[in-house]
Amino acid sequence: MSLVSPLRLPDARQSALMTRRGWWLLGLNLLIPGTAQMLAGNRRWGRFAVGATFTLWAIALAMLLLFLLWRPVALTIATNVVSLWVAQLGLVFYAVLWFATTINAFALVRVGTVAPRARGALAAFTALSLVLAVGTTGWAAWNTGVGRDALGSVFAGGGIEDPIDGRYTILLLGGDAGPDRTGLRPDSISLASIDADTGAVTMIGIPRNLYNAPFSEGSPLWEAFPDGYSCGDDCLISYLYPYAEERPELYPDAAAEGSTPGIEAMRDAVEGVTGIPVQYTALIDMQGFAQLIDALGGVTVSLEQPVEVGTNGRPLEFVIPAGEQRLDGFTALWFARTRYNITDFQRMEHQRQLQEAMLRQLEPATVLTRFQAIAEAGTQVVKTDIPQAMLGRFADLAVQSREHPVTDLELVPPTLDNVDPDYVLARQLVAEAVAPVESAAP
Repeated sequence: MSLVSPLRLPDARQSALMTRRGWWLLGLNLLIPGTAQMLAGNRRWGRFAVGATFTLWAIALAMLLLFLLWRPVALTIATNVVSLWVAQLGLVFYAVLWFATTINAFALVRVGTVAPRARGALAAFTALSLVLAVGTTGWAAWNTGVGRDALGSVFAGGGIEDPIDGRYTILLLGGDAGPDRTGLRPDSISLASIDADTGAVTMIGIPRNLYNAPFSEGSPLWEAFPDGYSCGDDCLISYLYPYAEERPELYPDAAAEGSTPGIEAMRDAVEGVTGIPVQYTALIDMQGFAQLIDALGGVTVSLEQPVEVGTNGRPLEFVIPAGEQRLDGFTALWFARTRYNITDFQRMEHQRQLQEAMLRQLEPATVLTRFQAIAEAGTQVVKTDIPQAMLGRFADLAVQSREHPVTDLELVPPTLDNVDPDYVLARQLVAEAVAPVESAAP
C-alpha cells in the first residue's frame, strides 16, 4: 500500500493508524507548510503553500550567497526601504499562510479518531507549532518594519557617492544641550576618515575648546571671520554651533539637505582645521546616549586606573574601578562626561574609548537580538545626512574595519596647542594620519 493512501484515505476505525497519521501531518506541516494539504487535503492549496515556502527559502539562500560573494550589494538591498517594505509584506503574508495551514492540518488530523491519550499531545504540538512558526515569522515581519521606520527617520535621501581621494569622511558630533547651556554645543568633535578599499578607520579628535578655528574657503563664515573664529574665550570651536543656529540665514539650504546651520558651521570649521573635506555628518544627542548603550547591552572598556565620576565643585558621585569594566548606559554617559579632577583632553580620551569599544562590539548577533531597542534608540539620538543609499557601502566597510586597528590622532596639547594652534602643523599631521599605508618592498 502506498504512503498516500493511509494519509488521504485512512481507516478511521484504527486509532493507532490515525494517531501516527496525525503526527505525520502536523510534523510535515511544521517543516514545510502545505505538505499536509497535498497529502490529505486540498492539493491545490497545498501546492500553493509549498511553492511559497520554497520561494522563501530560495530568496533566503540567494541573499546568503549574495552576502558571501558580493557583500556590498547584499547589504545595500538589506538596508533599502523599498526592499524592507516588500520583505515585511512577504513575511506577513507567509505568517498568515502558515497559520492557516497549521489550523487546517490540525483539522485534517480528525482528532476524535486518534487514541485518547494522544489527543492532548497533538493539540499541544499544534499550539507549539503556531508559536514557533507563526510567532517567529511575525516577529521577523515586526522587526523588518521597525528597521524600515528607523532608516526613514534617521537617514537622509540621496544617491551613492564616490569617496574623495580614496576615503570617506564623517564628522561625529556629541551634542551637549542642557538647562545651563545656551542651545546645543558639541561636547565631542571627531572626524572619522575611512579607507574606501580596506575599511581602516582613522579617528581625528578635535578639542571643543579649540581657539581661532579657520573656515574652509567659500564658507558663509569666511567673510565675518577672515582670520578664523578669533574673538577670545567667546569663540571656542564648539560655540560655532549655537552661533550659526541663531543665524539661519548663513545656511538657508541646511534643512533641505537634512542638516542644520549649526552642523554646517561645524563642518566648515573642521574642514578648515584638518584640511580635508567632510562628506557626511552625524549628531548624537548625549542625553540619549545612555539609551543607545543600554540597547546594545552595555559596552566594555579597559581602564588602566580608576576613574572618579562627578563634576568639579560638587561631591564625588562614584568611582569606576580599574581593569576591564562593563558599563551600562548611565555609567558610560558619566564616564564620557565626568569633569572630576580631569582635563577636557582626558575627557576626549574617555569619549574615544567608548566610540572604539562600540565599533568593536557591534556584532551582528547583538544587532539581531536587540534590533528593536537599537532602532528605537537610534531614531531618538542620531541626526545625520548620510543617505540611505550609502548604508550598504558603509555597513560593508564597518565589517572590514574590524580587521584593522583604529588609528587615533588627537589634536590636543602637547601635539597641538589649543589656545594658539598651528593649523599648518595640524593639517600636516592629519594628512600623515590618513595617508594610505604602503606595502613594504619584498
